Amino acid sequence: MEFEGKAWVFGDNINTDIISPPQYMELSIEEAAAYSMQAVHETFAKQVAEGDIFIAADNLGSGSSRETSPLTLKYLGIKVVVAKSFARIFYRNCINLGIPAIECPDWDGISEGDQVSIDVEQGQLLNLTRNTCFKCSKLPDNIMQMIEAGGLVNYLKAIKGE
Repeated sequence: MEFEGKAWVFGDNINTDIISPPQYMELSIEEAAAYSMQAVHETFAKQVAEGDIFIAADNLGSGSSRETSPLTLKYLGIKVVVAKSFARIFYRNCINLGIPAIECPDWDGISEGDQVSIDVEQGQLLNLTRNTCFKCSKLPDNIMQMIEAGGLVNYLKAIKGE
């Protein structure tokens, strides 16, 4: 499973309140997504495109455990999330929604707007703009099955034969 897209790069401690601001929780995901990342990147939600790749430093997704944060990223077109480290619940919420969450502890040298490619099965992140390669974690087979099914609910339906 490979993904290629424009890199959106963020620093440490991007928490769930930044990804999906709580003051917009009463709105539909379509309406609330317009405010995603606004605290650190005012135009992110307007500029992000289908297939783009979200890259962050340490402790991505700390804060509350609500799944609206990865759901917002998915709605905006993010296909894969890469970070040096993840908050555990955010990581699981990504996987449960069918978004690969890949740990890549040494992606320094990727800048916003670079064209990147990630091979999830090989654990390899390529910066196509700068011709550099980074080693990432590989997802276990059972997690890959959930991702390929489109998330936990679809995976469980598939194994039940629904």
